[in-house]
Amino acid sequence: MQAQEMAHDLAAGAQTDELPLPTADMSGDELFKLGMMYSAGSGGCPMDRVSAHMIFNLAAMKGSIEARVYRREMSQEMDREEIAEAQKAARRYIDTGVVRLVA
Repeated sequence: MQAQEMAHDLAAGAQTDELPLPTADMSGDELFKLGMMYSAGSGGCPMDRVSAHMIFNLAAMKGSIEARVYRREMSQEMDREEIAEAQKAARRYIDTGVVRLVA
């Protein structure tokens, strides 16, 4: 699956048995760990910079300092379109309530 399609499916809240996805009850630290899985292609996650950036963004919004650092580093490896896609995907996760910023 292309990174763009995956980010869209992730942001749309598509749940599959194959991929670990962000959930409403995940803490910033849990989201950070999930972002690391996507950035490294481990734990059943494909290596996907757009999804990793999106998840790091969500983790940062939930207070993960580490996620801010990794999101910044990941941004240096991405083009503007990928970053914009990741930011839109994070917004869709928030707007659909899949990830809640306020506990």
